[in-house]
Amino acid sequence: MELFNILNELEELIEESPKVPMTRRVMVDENKVLDYLDRIRTSLPEEVRQAKWLVKERDKVLSESKKEAQRMLEDVSREIEQKAEDHEIVKKAELLGQETIKKAEEVAAQIRHGARGYADELLQSMENKLGKMLEEIQQGRDELRK
Repeated sequence: MELFNILNELEELIEESPKVPMTRRVMVDENKVLDYLDRIRTSLPEEVRQAKWLVKERDKVLSESKKEAQRMLEDVSREIEQKAEDHEIVKKAELLGQETIKKAEEVAAQIRHGARGYADELLQSMENKLGKMLEEIQQGRDELRK
């Protein structure tokens, strides 16, 4: 912090220099002021380098923080997207399940209807045959009575 020391010395020079009566001005030794300015110039590059390094480090930390924040946002976005897709998959599976149940119920109804129709046809056929047999039995009994 050589620069601050030099600035403090310059300030002391100004404060200790004789004042011009009736003004707020001071008289300073030109050579001393120029000497301080030279010392400031020679110490300035190190101070500026340190300041540049601090700015560079700050920018580096900010850049890394931004990258980390962006990565975290992308991760969260992917997770939300995955959950949304999972939700859609569940919805599609439920819809497919409902459609399958509906089709199975329709097929079962068709089978029941077909089975009833077949049973009715069988019973009708048996009724007809039994009716013919009953007629033949009646005819046989009628012949026996004659």
